[in-house]
Amino acid sequence: MQHIIELTLQMPDGRKEVPIHPIVLQDDEHLILVDCGFIGSLRLLEIELGKHGISMEQLTALVLTHHDHDHMGAAAALKRANPRIQIYSSLEESVYISAREKPLRLVQAEELQAQLPPQQQAFGRMFCDMLQRVEPVTVDAHLTDSQETGWCGGCQVLLSAGHTPGHISLYCKGLDAVIVGDAFALEHDTPVLANPQFTLDVEMAKRSMEKLLSLKARTYYCYHGGVYRP
Repeated sequence: MQHIIELTLQMPDGRKEVPIHPIVLQDDEHLILVDCGFIGSLRLLEIELGKHGISMEQLTALVLTHHDHDHMGAAAALKRANPRIQIYSSLEESVYISAREKPLRLVQAEELQAQLPPQQQAFGRMFCDMLQRVEPVTVDAHLTDSQETGWCGGCQVLLSAGHTPGHISLYCKGLDAVIVGDAFALEHDTPVLANPQFTLDVEMAKRSMEKLLSLKARTYYCYHGGVYRP
């Protein structure tokens, strides 16, 4: 039994809500969550997992594609709810996920704050405050580029840097599917860079998107936008 389960959580974004899509990789031995949502979303995650007959206590691992707040905001709360869960990320991202170094997104937001026009200052301060509230969590093991795992019949870790320096995606070969994270998003059924205004290296991000699309996988699971089938 090998499955990829797409979850949907509604993330507050100003005056509206937008969907995000954590993923569960399920086989006979593993229940692996890929990204976990934003600050305060643990209950939403629990409800969404329950729709698929999965409890948080059953999760064996959490893979964090990168350190952004909407991908790891609930990680510390999830670890408290399920202390046995193993947390994975790239080595590059782990220093920010664990707050051994100041998260790059917070550095970026604070630098941008000084450049915002007066009418956007309040929003900028709110965004910085939110990033400061992201709880760090210890990464138990590091995933490296091209590493093969035994998940779902074999998943290959792919470095897909650009959005952040150590962003990773997963290519599940047996299911011919790619878990994209923020390597790209889906808009009107078209792959696009995810939040290019916040992407730390746009040219590198473009190359990473091209690399993933060159796999010509049957299915791509985008955190923002949902499922893409070329």
